[in-house]
Amino acid sequence: MKLNIIAAGLLIGMISCNQSSTTETAKKPGNFGEDVTFLQKHLQNVVVLQSSSDSSRLVVTGDYQARVMTSTASGSQGKSFGWINYNLVSSGKLAPHINAFGGEERFWLGPEGGQYSLFFPGGKSFEFDNWQTPGLIDTAHYNVKSQSPTEITYQYDGTIQNYSGTTFKLDISRTIRLLDNNAITAKLQTALPAGIKSIAYETENVLTNKGDSAWQEKNGLLSIWLLGMFIPSDQTVVVAPFKGITDARTHITDDYFGKIPPQNLLVKDSLLLFRADGKARGKLGLSPLVAKSGAGSVDLQNNTITVLFYEVVPQGRYVNSKWELQKEPFKGDAVNCYNDGPLADGSQMGPFYEVESSSDARALQPGEALNYRQVTMHFEAADRAALQALATRLWNLPLEEVQQFLSKK
Repeated sequence: MKLNIIAAGLLIGMISCNQSSTTETAKKPGNFGEDVTFLQKHLQNVVVLQSSSDSSRLVVTGDYQARVMTSTASGSQGKSFGWINYNLVSSGKLAPHINAFGGEERFWLGPEGGQYSLFFPGGKSFEFDNWQTPGLIDTAHYNVKSQSPTEITYQYDGTIQNYSGTTFKLDISRTIRLLDNNAITAKLQTALPAGIKSIAYETENVLTNKGDSAWQEKNGLLSIWLLGMFIPSDQTVVVAPFKGITDARTHITDDYFGKIPPQNLLVKDSLLLFRADGKARGKLGLSPLVAKSGAGSVDLQNNTITVLFYEVVPQGRYVNSKWELQKEPFKGDAVNCYNDGPLADGSQMGPFYEVESSSDARALQPGEALNYRQVTMHFEAADRAALQALATRLWNLPLEEVQQFLSKK
């Protein structure tokens, strides 16, 4: 979440209290099949997409805005990659401000803060009491428009008003499709190393201006914002590639929740390594001037790799979500990474870590659409050698350096 430091601390603290400690603790499922059973017990619209050629599967629900809740490369008994807020889901209740149900890819709209904010009513101060996630990306149910064993499309019509009073009439279409091995190979532009199981899916997110007038920069624009919540471990690190230009460091923000200490962040050549253990809150932001497609994570404990592919428009308008009236409302981040952790009082919503991407914001004419796609891939390696081969192909990253970084105290 793109928040200023003081407000963020208060927000997460309130959410932790509202969505964790006040609900009955639910049993946490241990694999993908148990996750699906849990979701089917508590929700009405749960769909599993399943490949006929391998063991890859994912589960999505229209109840939570066509959210991909979790996925697996190894069938019902396989590892489940998405973090789910079992307490909130099982409570059957809605919380104030936000409903953090979890899920490894959810659809949001930006910006969060600023004079074009979608999360604050006009004239109100940028304080937590006034902050509210819009219903169409928090509590709305999206309808199924088409479905096959490996693909599903959801649709939602709605309106939303920003801080400056501009009303957007829009249509949201979201398609989730499983990708086969040929599509994975084509995206990676290389064959997978031996000893690798995979699950990959693409989401196609279409935002259409359904109003009768053009959207204008002076009134605010919208961006598509995709956020993924994943399960952390002591041996997990987020990997974020960036352009190694001379002033690259000035386009990377690492102090959203206070400066990230060096034992939790390593800037290596054209890669950022960010500890993802769910034990220390911190957030990174990468400007579109340096952000590159291909952020993800390595989990040495489970021999897995996650990687996300998305479009970055270097000179595009990216919404600024800081909680303030902004001098540069279109100088925001293209990619964000977040590690969850406890607050001073010991409360915590997770643990989880996040990898997020955003589209650029465009001045759409009536009937014109913004189409933003993201591909998520998870890989399970039979051994460390196979994991190293894949890490080399993706990021030219020696796993020994990851291990050394994670051993820092």
